[in-house]
Amino acid sequence: MNASVSSPSFGQSVWLVTERELGSKLRAKSFLISTAVMFALVLAAVLWAGFAAQSDSRTPLAVTPETASAVEGLDGFDVTDAADAEEARELVRSGDVDAAIVPGGADPLGFTVVFEDAPSTTLLQALSIAPEVEILEPEGTDGFLRYIIAIAFGGVFFAAAFTFGTTIATSVVEEKQTRVVELLISAIPTRALLAGKVLGNTILAMGQIVGIAAIATVGLTVTGQEFLLAGLGGPIAWFAVFFLFGFVLLAALFAAAGAMVSRQEDIGATITPLTYLVMAPYFLVIFFNDNPVVLTIMSYVPFSAPVGMPVRIFVGEAQWWEPLLALVVMLVTCVAAILVGAKIYENSLLRMGARVKLAEALKR
Repeated sequence: MNASVSSPSFGQSVWLVTERELGSKLRAKSFLISTAVMFALVLAAVLWAGFAAQSDSRTPLAVTPETASAVEGLDGFDVTDAADAEEARELVRSGDVDAAIVPGGADPLGFTVVFEDAPSTTLLQALSIAPEVEILEPEGTDGFLRYIIAIAFGGVFFAAAFTFGTTIATSVVEEKQTRVVELLISAIPTRALLAGKVLGNTILAMGQIVGIAAIATVGLTVTGQEFLLAGLGGPIAWFAVFFLFGFVLLAALFAAAGAMVSRQEDIGATITPLTYLVMAPYFLVIFFNDNPVVLTIMSYVPFSAPVGMPVRIFVGEAQWWEPLLALVVMLVTCVAAILVGAKIYENSLLRMGARVKLAEALKR
């Protein structure tokens, strides 16, 4: 008597496909090597930026015991102690320091600044006596730092979303072209196949995001930029949350785009609109990172919220409730995109030959 074999449940089917997606990527040397190279580049960039900032911002300066008090409490100087004025001048002649402060000079300062060939205006301004300054409208975040953080969020979102989105679409077309998909959907539901693909690639993408965050944290700590790390904690956490749902949204659409064609040569035409959606936040944040109106709009548009909202949180332009509201908009859009993507995926997966038109794919 033959024992009947029960079919896997929907949840089991999803997990089987998820394991298949994870296993195929983690066994691929190209994926592991590219991930390792990306992590190495991120670490190198953070370390280089940190050490460069430290070296560029500190001026080598020699002082004597009589003039050491002139630089107390001043930032931006790498101070070398000299025994007397002559030794301090020799340090300037040898190029070991850019300038030296030696005793002697008119009141009220009572010291002289020695340069080798030309005076430094920046150094003289730092040493000059100036009145206390009050800023009525502080600017907040340094413009260059704002630009770098915006580029970082935009670049990470673009790289991860485009790489894994394209991978999903390519995988779907490959399964159609080799007829493997017919065997798969004979054993598991079509929506379980879609859900497993989205879940597996989402786990891989989030793994890379967490890895990049960890590497950036190590790099900032090693280079002594704890102040920047403290300010980035909240924005990075919100970036991870928005990226999670934003990638699920895009992954469902990339899978649907892949199901509409039967050949790898035709995939470019269907994923091009999605590629523009992924690229748009990156270029917008490059050109409009200092434009509050554009960043605010980006914060509420689901495809750009993972970039726009973290940048606004970092620079202090977002109210406490804005990330929550933007997240609600993201979730509603995500559900709608999954439903539309699933409909296109189901109606197009078994159709071979010419590209399936969008109107046909959306019909029952």
